[in-house]
Amino acid sequence: MHKKKWYLLIVMLLMGALLLSACGGDEEPVEEPAGEVEEAEQPTEEPMEEPTEEPMEEPTEEPTEEPTEEAVEEEAAEEAPEEAVTEEEMAEDIPENALVVWADETRSPVLQDVGDDFEAEFGVPVAVVQLGFGDIRDQLQIAGPAGEGPDIIIGAHDWLGTLVESGMLTPIDLGEKRDMFLDSAIQAFTYNGELYGMPYAIENVAFIYNPDILAEGGFDAPPATWEEVMDVATSLEEQGLVEQGYIIQENDPYHFFPIMTAYGGYVFGRTEEGDYNPDDLGIASEGTIAAGEWLNQMVEAGHIQPGVDYDVMHEQFETGNAAMMITGPWALPRIRESGVAYEVTNLPAGTQEAQPFLGAQGFMLSAFSEQPLVAEAFLTEYVATEEVMAALFEADPRPPAFQPVLENLEDPDLAAYAEAGQNAVAMPGIPAMDAVWTAWGNAMQFVILGEQAPDAAFTDAAESIESTLNQ
Repeated sequence: MHKKKWYLLIVMLLMGALLLSACGGDEEPVEEPAGEVEEAEQPTEEPMEEPTEEPMEEPTEEPTEEPTEEAVEEEAAEEAPEEAVTEEEMAEDIPENALVVWADETRSPVLQDVGDDFEAEFGVPVAVVQLGFGDIRDQLQIAGPAGEGPDIIIGAHDWLGTLVESGMLTPIDLGEKRDMFLDSAIQAFTYNGELYGMPYAIENVAFIYNPDILAEGGFDAPPATWEEVMDVATSLEEQGLVEQGYIIQENDPYHFFPIMTAYGGYVFGRTEEGDYNPDDLGIASEGTIAAGEWLNQMVEAGHIQPGVDYDVMHEQFETGNAAMMITGPWALPRIRESGVAYEVTNLPAGTQEAQPFLGAQGFMLSAFSEQPLVAEAFLTEYVATEEVMAALFEADPRPPAFQPVLENLEDPDLAAYAEAGQNAVAMPGIPAMDAVWTAWGNAMQFVILGEQAPDAAFTDAAESIESTLNQ
């Protein structure tokens, strides 16, 4: 019998013994009130790592008749605040002893196939309930304490601050499989010294450039520093080859972060234990302001224009009107479809090497699961395999966090992204990060619009953030 079968058999026997001992007593278990679990405060801002490319269509037809009373009631119900979506509402006929996994539409088919194999071997059904990726965290905070939540969720590492602090997650033990994952991904899912997730994918931004335009302008290689980016932009624009040599979104601190780190800037410092320290804010640090000065020089030289959002940035690059930008692997499909010439490479340096944010996605265990050992065994013995991790990669191609799959990566662009992210730093998952995004992005925007000098913009942003954190 395989080692994993022995492990799972022991888990099943332990679960069965616990169940029998519980059934042997005369007293019925008393349910603890859900109200004893504090509800987490919802984050207000977070970076748009996967920007929506097209706005949702708004209805164009207007009603020609007066709405009926039933229609009014239905509309009111639709506009009412969302409540917990129960398992009965999300999926029908979930067996009572099922291992419940919440996943988005991309990963659900892969996990259901794995679940079928698990059930066939051990008799424990796996119910994969499909939710929108952005809904999983919020629904767990409602459904988990009510006893209607999942055993396992798929999510992003920067959810940890909200979910761990509100008691929604339990640590996971990857055992001997731990060394098969990238250390950076493991660190991303580590919070207060405890591992709370099994990663399967990572992502970070990289520098994208049009090699044809650069070659036509006399440049055989991409710029290695941000000062060189300015020089290349100047030359390409003066030759009339592009409207903008380098393009960046007007209010987008997530993509500005690698420029900050290239000049020594940071968001939060670290404690001696390596955790992010909310008392050490770097938004007004010398390095951050130096990056702001570079941004301001680009604006004053006419290389960076106001009014640029995600779509404008990509349209300009994909039509050959811009030659250089920063973006992530989520943008590869549209760039490839455009047919424009492009290359993915490392981020330019400043006074030091640039470090992008690292994002990690993975599996987390609900603190309200009634079968945590089975859930952990399902993940470590059935999901943490080269076959399943490769299937998850095929479903949503991003650099894998599982080293055996990463080592066999054949996509040169994704390999380049992985190379560009070798020194990436995990995006802070602490609750204090929620107070940072708006003020930080506004500082960047004020510089681009010429409304504030860099030192004033980022100093004001830091003061605003600290005021929010001290409330």
